[in-house]
Amino acid sequence: MSVKVVASAKHIFLSRNLAQYQRNPLLATPFFAHSYSTYRGLFDFTPITKTRREFAQKKLVGYSMQQLYSVVADVEKYYTFVPFCKKSYVYDRKPGSLKADLIIGFPPLNESYTSNVKLVSPTLVRAECVDGRLFNYLLTAWQFSPGLKDIPQSCVIDFMVSFEFKSLLHSQLSNLFFDQLVKQMEYAFIQEAEQRYGLPAIKSHILVSNKS
Repeated sequence: MSVKVVASAKHIFLSRNLAQYQRNPLLATPFFAHSYSTYRGLFDFTPITKTRREFAQKKLVGYSMQQLYSVVADVEKYYTFVPFCKKSYVYDRKPGSLKADLIIGFPPLNESYTSNVKLVSPTLVRAECVDGRLFNYLLTAWQFSPGLKDIPQSCVIDFMVSFEFKSLLHSQLSNLFFDQLVKQMEYAFIQEAEQRYGLPAIKSHILVSNKS
């Protein structure tokens, strides 16, 4: 069998599986449940304001749940691979949670904040800002669920970030660069997974994407 035929067969296989994900409600993760508003409700977000920005995306990737969870839960190493993170210090570790002080810096910002991080291996990493001069509100959440049945090294990521700056100037700046920032952030974790575990088993596919 030629390489071209093998590649074609793999493409057909992935296409059929992706189509199954998109049309079968039973395969959706409970956090999205096919509704961005439902997703927000389950996380008990505060009301959206004019300066609040939110981004949510469901993506099929070629790494296992445990592999991606290990990368996202490694908060202490964020300064080595997360864009604009200059420092990440972890303390107060407990089963299923930790606290972290982070410093982010990109012109004209260079600020620190504290996050409470909830950890449920290998399915959830949820970080909420509890102390800082930069944000009125900041929540980042990663939900991991099984990927394609016939490809064990795959999973579905539900990624959500919601934030509101205290400063009107910072809010206006975020409006200009919001899309670029969140995409760089998510991409950085996938790149770090590649550094740790090698090339993905399949190409990433966006299944659902919402922003406001």
